[in-house]
Amino acid sequence: MNQDIIKSQWKQLKGEIKQKWGKLTDDDLTLIEGKRDVLEGKIQERYGLAKDKASEEIRAFEERLSKH
Repeated sequence: MNQDIIKSQWKQLKGEIKQKWGKLTDDDLTLIEGKRDVLEGKIQERYGLAKDKASEEIRAFEERLSKH
């Protein structure tokens, strides 16, 4: 899944993202607005993860979505 798909499907993905990363606020989701790098930063911030770990989690999430 690439950046364009994340952005184009953002409204549909917000609920799934909120389920996966429940510490993200509605304000965070509004700020992220489909931008993978901002999502990564917010996950790092809310969960205290290193950049590579946050990126790995997003990549796994994207792979799971692409299998549906």
